[in-house]
Amino acid sequence: MHRAQAVAGFQRAFGYAPTLVAQAPGRVNLIGEHTDYNDGFVMPVAIEFATWSAIAPRPDRRLLVFAGNKSEKLEIHLDSPGTPLQKHWGDYVRGVAVELEKDGFHLRGADLWFAGNVPDGAGVSSSAALEMSVGTALLANSGIPIDRIRLAKAGQRAEHHYAGTKCGIMDQFISANGKAGHALMLDCRSLQFQLLPIPDTLSLVICDTGVKHQLAGGEYNIRRAQCEEGVETLKHVLPEIRALRDVTSAAFETHAHRLPDVVRRRCRHVILENDRVAQFAEALKHHDLPALGKLMAASHNSLRDDYEVSCIELDTMVACARRAPGVVGARMTGGGFGGCTVNLVHTDKAAEFQASVASAYHTATGHHARLFLSAAAPGAGVVV
Repeated sequence: MHRAQAVAGFQRAFGYAPTLVAQAPGRVNLIGEHTDYNDGFVMPVAIEFATWSAIAPRPDRRLLVFAGNKSEKLEIHLDSPGTPLQKHWGDYVRGVAVELEKDGFHLRGADLWFAGNVPDGAGVSSSAALEMSVGTALLANSGIPIDRIRLAKAGQRAEHHYAGTKCGIMDQFISANGKAGHALMLDCRSLQFQLLPIPDTLSLVICDTGVKHQLAGGEYNIRRAQCEEGVETLKHVLPEIRALRDVTSAAFETHAHRLPDVVRRRCRHVILENDRVAQFAEALKHHDLPALGKLMAASHNSLRDDYEVSCIELDTMVACARRAPGVVGARMTGGGFGGCTVNLVHTDKAAEFQASVASAYHTATGHHARLFLSAAAPGAGVVV
């Protein structure tokens, strides 16, 4: 999708031209899985699939919203925006608007059109792209300077309070703050971050397994509880810790025997995964491609063996990728039990890599994978 398409979509919906267009991308996480809710470190990348919002001001306090992908309309009155948890795309728009107003931003009414090409159900944050695109458009339409961190927090609160999803901050943060050609290393406690260049000879290939096992939600909550149990036990000998991010690998090795076997393995994954994120950052800085591949492999193996959130389809997809032409590194990404893998691939071999993985995965599982190629993309902003 391009700016001209967003302008044309708005004109079809409202009969006149918008005053501005904003966009915000989806994301994939290169490394740092199940570390976010342990106050740890993650390294997401914004991708080239995005949601676009075209907008023009109204003289009243109404938002007339047209969802281009669904050809559906919705009216929201900013002074009485309606109830949350309606299980409708309007929850995201309403939630962002309400949370921005709660944050002290007085929004103008608007005619608003949005649509996007972020793949639904592929674990690449289509909801965060929608929130950040709409939020950027609403702020710009109101003449309000865009504070990207406050915008990301408002999007997260919209997910919590209006969509009913208790997500971390990573998805909204990278959608708001991504930079073309860069990964973003984020401290999920302080929200401090650094942007790290990805070699322009590498591309991201996202491979969707086409499956999502039903136990994902319940198992996610169990993993969180096991991490919390580990922290409470380790506090007896490490009273200064608040979360697993505060436990060094050396301290863990000294005191791991105090933990039950399953809890010990869950904690080991999180603690060593935080180390891997830091090591990955150093490898990126030095263009050490073999190190990147080893760290991605170690991350996947840890998620499979210690955290036990992989599945046969994810393991098969990673195995197919590791044998494919041009691969630098491959691992599962996201919560697990299905969903996607993320792969760093030499750009000049990307087409060959995709064909090889798609064929091998279908032969092994009978499933048809969806594969998406992307460079690291810019974050949310107004498109001139």
